[in-house]
Amino acid sequence: MNVLNYAHEIYNSEIKNKPFLEQHQRVIYTAAILHDMCDKKYMDEMEGITEINKYLQEDMTPIELDITKKIITTMSYSKVKRDGFPELGEFQDAYHIVREADLLTAYDFDRCMIYNMHRKNGNIMDAYNEATELFCNRVLRHNDDKLFLTEYSKQLSQVLHYDALSRMNTWKNIVRMQLL
Repeated sequence: MNVLNYAHEIYNSEIKNKPFLEQHQRVIYTAAILHDMCDKKYMDEMEGITEINKYLQEDMTPIELDITKKIITTMSYSKVKRDGFPELGEFQDAYHIVREADLLTAYDFDRCMIYNMHRKNGNIMDAYNEATELFCNRVLRHNDDKLFLTEYSKQLSQVLHYDALSRMNTWKNIVRMQLL
């Protein structure tokens, strides 16, 4: 739900200058809630999209549903790096709000450690090494790669960046102590 919370904060910071976003609020919040429901890390993307379509088709207009699906299938870091941003017309800002909210949640080093410990059967050293590599090659480069467009995300990402570095250092000390 961190993505939803960040999307809400970004939305509130943008709505003052972009009142048209009010018409896109449902798409923003729905995409923020469901964005991982078709992530290949967790399930087959097409199966997830089919489930989302069945679940939402009676509650959203066809346009809202189509845009929600386009947002969640094009917002991942790897797809943006490979393909760039999609052209979503009047929904472009909605796309960036959800995408940036997801990027902001990526700064949680503890979450990354938990995920990697699960993947590595509890091996803390392997989990730490993979998490550190991911952060150095990807997360800590979000600003250098110009992935944030909203002022809110640009500012908060700086704080989260330094918090992540601090947390990485804490984990480094924990891992080092475990090896003694």
